[in-house]
Amino acid sequence: MGISNNYKHTLIASYIGYITQAIINNFAPLLFLTFQNTYNIPLGQITLLVTINFSVQLIVDLLSARFVDKIGYKVSVVAAHIAAAIGIMGLGVFPELFEDPYTGLLLAISIYAVGGGLIEVLVSPIVEACPTENKPAVMSLLHSFYCWGHVLVVLCSTLFFVVFGINNWRILAFIWAGVPLLNAIYYSQVPIASLNEDGESMPIKQLLLTKVFWVFVILMICSGASEQAMSQWASAFAEAGLKVSKTVGDLAGPCVFAILMGCSRVFYSRFSERLNLRKFMIASSCLCIVSYMLAAFSPHPMLAFIGCGLCGLSVGIMWPGTFSLAAANCPRGGTAMFAFLALAGDLGCSSGPTVVGFVAEKFHNSLKAGMATAIIFPVLLIMGLLFLKRSRQKQVPA
Repeated sequence: MGISNNYKHTLIASYIGYITQAIINNFAPLLFLTFQNTYNIPLGQITLLVTINFSVQLIVDLLSARFVDKIGYKVSVVAAHIAAAIGIMGLGVFPELFEDPYTGLLLAISIYAVGGGLIEVLVSPIVEACPTENKPAVMSLLHSFYCWGHVLVVLCSTLFFVVFGINNWRILAFIWAGVPLLNAIYYSQVPIASLNEDGESMPIKQLLLTKVFWVFVILMICSGASEQAMSQWASAFAEAGLKVSKTVGDLAGPCVFAILMGCSRVFYSRFSERLNLRKFMIASSCLCIVSYMLAAFSPHPMLAFIGCGLCGLSVGIMWPGTFSLAAANCPRGGTAMFAFLALAGDLGCSSGPTVVGFVAEKFHNSLKAGMATAIIFPVLLIMGLLFLKRSRQKQVPA
């Protein structure tokens, strides 16, 4: 069976798609100090680069609900990877083309953010549409590749800088850009099925009037917030708990968090037939509460770091699990549903760390107070899952 009619290749291309997403979100932050020193850019403007990346992805999430189905999955996902490749390469090229290098960085990040937003919207429905059995397991395994991609970017980039020097970071940008570029070619050759045949997808207005859809929106917001409220502070916990340098902390904290999050997703994909997804998500949310309590109330830094790791383990199923439950309960939701859920997840990813930081500042820069407040996210997620069980609008058992 050739590539053009073998959906195993579609799944592999989709796995690489999530590795691309990890490159988009995690490569540039490794270079922030380099950007600051090379181009004399103030730290405040450097921080804005993260905001621009996720803001553009949010806008793409919102707009794609209307245009992706008209353009088609294949054209859209290939274009997304090309945009990602151009943007990543642009990190090393565009700053040299403008009088103000910061303008070039903004342009590069905006371009790859468009690709990242489209990849986030498209890859999950592409995999959901594949003729595979046990779709929740496949979805969980798919999302684990973002975790492995995150670890790969951090470790390989650090190794490259040690061996070849940080001054050659532009070469590394071109190397990482090769991943989406080659995957664009790969995606152009694999079969891609539609999530719904023409006319079967629910109109956007009807989707927005469906009560159970909003339950999933809340679940996605809480999933993203539960994940990122801790993930953003993983480095600090590693530095304090392990008594290591900031550089080692930057590696240990995010890597431990991402590895355990990926392990959780692989575990569910392996044993999903024996597990009830909704109950597994409730149990994971309970573990998430415990992890935040450890981080917030433990008197020992090492226990706080353990709480950080447990949080990675607990949040792994939340995002892909919500996608799978939504696909089962709203089978006519179509691409628009996945787009809005991705938007909700990104809102959670941005709001979680913001809530932690805001509360910490109000309590005299007490990070523990911020972490204690973040417990509300897994609590709301549990409430949403319990409500989902009782909802009369569900079309299949959750």
